[in-house]
Amino acid sequence: MNVRLWGTRGSLPAAGPETVRYGGNTSCVEVRPDGGGLVVLDAGSGLRRLGDRVDVVDRIDILLTHLHLDHIMGLGFFAPLFRPEIEVHLWGPSSSISDLRARISRYLNPPLFPVRLPDLPSRVVLHDVPLHRFTLPGLEVTADLICHPAPSVGYRLTDATGTLTYLPDHEPALGCRVFPTTREWTSGSDLALEADVLLHDAQYTSEEYPARVGWGHSSVAHAVAFAELVGARRLVGFHHDPGRTDDALDRLWDLSTWQREPQLPVVPAHEGDTFTVSAA
Repeated sequence: MNVRLWGTRGSLPAAGPETVRYGGNTSCVEVRPDGGGLVVLDAGSGLRRLGDRVDVVDRIDILLTHLHLDHIMGLGFFAPLFRPEIEVHLWGPSSSISDLRARISRYLNPPLFPVRLPDLPSRVVLHDVPLHRFTLPGLEVTADLICHPAPSVGYRLTDATGTLTYLPDHEPALGCRVFPTTREWTSGSDLALEADVLLHDAQYTSEEYPARVGWGHSSVAHAVAFAELVGARRLVGFHHDPGRTDDALDRLWDLSTWQREPQLPVVPAHEGDTFTVSAA
């Protein structure tokens, strides 16, 4: 499974000279399974650049974790949606009162966007994401609800070579006096269990988190503790705070080195990073 990061920032795009190394685009991850196919995790502002580079393909699957604006703002600028020969399958959580089509149409509709969802030239197929295991071309996917405001899901993706878990907006420490607690009571733990690569929310410092409890995000320390709890083989810190410069992120991740176990490689996500997910 080959992965490329097109957007690693959280909450709001942060373009400027002070964010060029880690990137300023919001959540978007390209996944190329070993058996072929193209899967995209979230549709943040990074989706535009990915869309400009999609060549010959007849199907694209976009898996949305939730419908906060930073995770869907790239949809209307995704070039394949304007190509009639492409079938785009859009997966995401419904709510207790609305299916995915009704929810996503609030954005792809005037006055927020000039082109309505039914008017897109591509063949768009919408799916209320099932909260269990399902298959995509070359890939087995498991989705489940996780701890984040509004209906939000995380994804576990497995192909013949390895397993990637994607939890970009996640607060597993919510309600815990001391974190981590037992795995059975921890949000997202089944999705992340022994993942070869864990892409996980790491937006805050330990000092910032107490003033942001309930906002749906993790500190770097919580991300590391969660990765250790589930036995992940590699942690990639994701969803960088929009107000954090490259230099500040350098300092944050230097400070986090003392918190990690030697057997757990921990790295921050950089826009443009590519890596292979493998169990070997």
